[in-house]
Amino acid sequence: MTFRNGLEALILASLREGPLHGYAIAQRIRSGSREVLRFGEGQIYPALHRLEEEGLVSTEWETQEGRPARRVYSLTPEGLGRLERQVREWSRFSEAVSALLGSGRGDAKTCREGLGHG
Repeated sequence: MTFRNGLEALILASLREGPLHGYAIAQRIRSGSREVLRFGEGQIYPALHRLEEEGLVSTEWETQEGRPARRVYSLTPEGLGRLERQVREWSRFSEAVSALLGSGRGDAKTCREGLGHG
């Protein structure tokens, strides 16, 4: 999974619970990751536009009293399907990385052999 796909998966996941505007998506990612993941507008909005072009999110304008209307994004059925696939891919990827990192419990010789330095 690439960084771009990872960001898109995070955006889709943030919309699972309902429509949000761009800033709220960034905040949900930030709070949901316990402040570890932080994305700015320059990253969120281009990804949202790509997701919209692919039919994975839909948009509508939400009016606000005394303030300009803002664009709100919603997950489409196609977006939900993509998210489910990305969740499965991420699970496989993270399990593989965890298995590899956890394998460092062996002795140094085993590690060297695994790197082709046996």
